[in-house]
Amino acid sequence: MASIKSAMKNTVLLGLLASTAAAAPSYGHKPDPFSNASWPLPREISGQDDTANPNSTTQGWGGVHLHDPCLVLGPDGHYYSFSTHGLTVISRASNKGSIDGYWQILGSVLEAGSSVINNTGSTDPWAPDVHKVGDTYFDYYAVSQFGSQISSIGLATSKTLLPGSWTDHGAVLSSSPDADYPLNITNAIDANLFVDPKTHVPYLIYGSFWADLYEFQLNSDLKSVKQETALQLSFDPVLPQAEEGAYLSYAGGWYYLWYSHGICCGYNVSALPTPGTEYSIRVGRSKAATGPFVDRAGVDLKAGGGNIVFGSHDYVYGPGGQGVLSNYRGRDVLYYHYVNTNLNPTYKDELKLLGWNYINYIDGWPVLSSR
Repeated sequence: MASIKSAMKNTVLLGLLASTAAAAPSYGHKPDPFSNASWPLPREISGQDDTANPNSTTQGWGGVHLHDPCLVLGPDGHYYSFSTHGLTVISRASNKGSIDGYWQILGSVLEAGSSVINNTGSTDPWAPDVHKVGDTYFDYYAVSQFGSQISSIGLATSKTLLPGSWTDHGAVLSSSPDADYPLNITNAIDANLFVDPKTHVPYLIYGSFWADLYEFQLNSDLKSVKQETALQLSFDPVLPQAEEGAYLSYAGGWYYLWYSHGICCGYNVSALPTPGTEYSIRVGRSKAATGPFVDRAGVDLKAGGGNIVFGSHDYVYGPGGQGVLSNYRGRDVLYYHYVNTNLNPTYKDELKLLGWNYINYIDGWPVLSSR
């Protein structure tokens, strides 16, 4: 990585390197599109790298280095990214209408702090989820301490997405052993706003360890939930029940529940998770935003179902924290963070990168594509 940094200074150029993956098995007379041998490499992006900058106000995050990324089109025609760490760091792609870059760090959402941060005792907001509703951008973010169920999902809003424009509204929901059901058995992190395009009902999907993924209907102001509408969407019965980072999307009459499964963080090249237990991206589908969601074999996600659509392969390790960008140049995109083992041989969390691929739908099931 040092050679790349010295050649490009504060810029990192990432993407398609020669794959060493084995040939795909037979799928009729064509490669099986659902096989892990068909997984593509991340598309090429470029952007700022502040990881070695001691004066970075965003702890080195932003630009190409994102964790739990969120991408959204801004009112100025540029795409913006948001990330865990750095008080929810904001970056912008300089090429209008493109998510390839050059990604430049602008600042943070919560520069003025947050009441949610004060309530949970953490100063590190996680997993921002930003969507435009009407003329306002809504950012649902999580505040917790690693391994703790005492967590909150907060909300900040803006008209422009720019640093300094955000108003923090505090907690939307909080989890703890003393909370009302199901917040007493779940973990209030990794929120996702989904407004049903058919019914216009707004939902908030959330969860992680402690009973995995749940969904609430939101009230019309999008600042609070309807407690009586709680539904469980997925559950892994095998400990440690690592499902999180839910993202709901809609295409072709199907609702797709994407989520990250496995161990997200703290990778160490000398003691990596058991192969297959690191982060991977999984999906199920339903004909309703409230489920039930099933995998290709018809297994309910609440019974441990879910198909892996992207996992470790070639130089890609532990992809997750995903989201869907709909109708990007006429196609849907899955974006995510991952470890590039060629550029990050020690697997450091702070060197995780933004990656993305187009989504193809085969018989109503999503598969990723390099083009």
